[in-house]
Amino acid sequence: MAIEGALQDVSLADICQLLAMGMKTGCLSLTDRSNFGYIYFRKGRVIHASVLNRRDRLGELLVRNHVITRKALSEAANAQQHDKNKRLGEILIAQGAISEEELQKYIQMQIEEAVYHLFAWSQGHFHFDTDQMPEEDGFYLVNIPPEALLMEGARRVDEWSLVEKKIPSFDIVFQVDKHPDDSDEDVELTKDQQKVLPFIDGVRTVNEIMDEAGLVEFETGKALYGLISAGFVSRSGERTTSEETGGDAALEQHLNVGVAFYRSGMMEDADREFEDALAIEPTQPRANFMMGLIAFRRGRLEEALNHFGSMPPGAGNNYAVYRNTALILEMLGRYEDALHVLDEALVSKPMDADVHLARGIIHLKRGDVAASLDAMRLYRTSPNVKRPSRQYYAYTVLASAIGGDLEYSVAVGREGLGHYPGSGPILVNMGQVLERRGELEAAAALYKRATQTNPPLPQAHKNLGDQAWAHGDSEGARTQYEKAVKLAPRLGDDVYLRLGTMAFKGNDRDVALLLWRRALDLNPHNEAVQANLEMLSSE
Repeated sequence: MAIEGALQDVSLADICQLLAMGMKTGCLSLTDRSNFGYIYFRKGRVIHASVLNRRDRLGELLVRNHVITRKALSEAANAQQHDKNKRLGEILIAQGAISEEELQKYIQMQIEEAVYHLFAWSQGHFHFDTDQMPEEDGFYLVNIPPEALLMEGARRVDEWSLVEKKIPSFDIVFQVDKHPDDSDEDVELTKDQQKVLPFIDGVRTVNEIMDEAGLVEFETGKALYGLISAGFVSRSGERTTSEETGGDAALEQHLNVGVAFYRSGMMEDADREFEDALAIEPTQPRANFMMGLIAFRRGRLEEALNHFGSMPPGAGNNYAVYRNTALILEMLGRYEDALHVLDEALVSKPMDADVHLARGIIHLKRGDVAASLDAMRLYRTSPNVKRPSRQYYAYTVLASAIGGDLEYSVAVGREGLGHYPGSGPILVNMGQVLERRGELEAAAALYKRATQTNPPLPQAHKNLGDQAWAHGDSEGARTQYEKAVKLAPRLGDDVYLRLGTMAFKGNDRDVALLLWRRALDLNPHNEAVQANLEMLSSE
């Protein structure tokens, strides 16, 4: 028998308690205007929950919390397109991007956050259908007693009523009036406040701050509330869709629905809505920006550039457009163009140290070590940088070593590992420097640590394979090379060359032929591979 009613008459907490006491099994659906959510119960315990159009899709949650990279998520999503029967989490586990235990932790976090969000609904309707179960398999389900959620949910509802007074919308933009470090008093920030503070810049909305900081709505709102109450942060404006559309209701609807689909990970639907928006207004900034982001995520870099370039000058968040454009140009190898765009980004935000870091990385890729180190110094000495990023240490170690200053390179690497002991790139780059100094055992120890990071670094396995190869340990080299190419199939032609050579020496000519052809696909100019293939064809 179905149970239904209005949330104005019965709170969600009371409904959950009733279902728990009755040990009910089924789906509790909730609607509030265009919002929709559901909580599934099995014998009175919560096993699954979700809210339509919320920014808590599992993949995005993992990226925001720096558990996986955006690249790993994109690769998993592409793999899912070819195998619709596999879930995203299964693919990420198979690719070695995340462990089962860690995935389960974030699945539970995702479900708990959905329930907490629903507790804040004070109006709308609910409907309970008995014996209705979710489509998710067992791995994506949890087993939480409602009592544990009710206590935390009640606390959040009470606190959120205060937060909403200062942050009524997540479209609001805040600015830093006084940095806590400059205060006369000894200010101790919470971990969440430390995460959001670097992104409060008078440009990003609260939604954008939340994404950048890797937090959920409640954590972000509470952290900002504390900073506002202490007088460090104040409101500087608001970015709403209606302001961007000039009151065009159809255009506004396409933009709002498109953003909702994008946040839910429904890229095809988001793409369709933004295309409809551009049919109404071809230069619409938000639609072009979002279409650019979608194309970027799909690896269609030139298409992304076209959309970013279609935005009128001065429209939207110029800084975000510049940074994304520069990153795409960098990926395309158009380093000079990327540097010019970063110049524009620096004009847009003169105090942003991250632009100097981006310039340092690009200068290194284009082979200008001196310019790279100069840019890295500007980043490091910026008053806004309290602790340099992982990227700074990884690339500075590399640039200093290439520049011939191995002592400084090692010193920077040790400092970086003190801050980020589990950073694969720092471990690998530091290991390579130690190898150049002849400290092979110390280098191998760092490579082994890098293979145990999450996700493990393919280059670390390759470097261990190179060491084994140099010492005549063919079996050890084979093991490491196979692990490397399993993680990164296009890691390098030299890996396939050596794997093919080992297969040939083992009289497995078919495997050798396959491996050498892969090497040639990666580098058609590899003369050693060409000679080996000619040798096989002549026999």
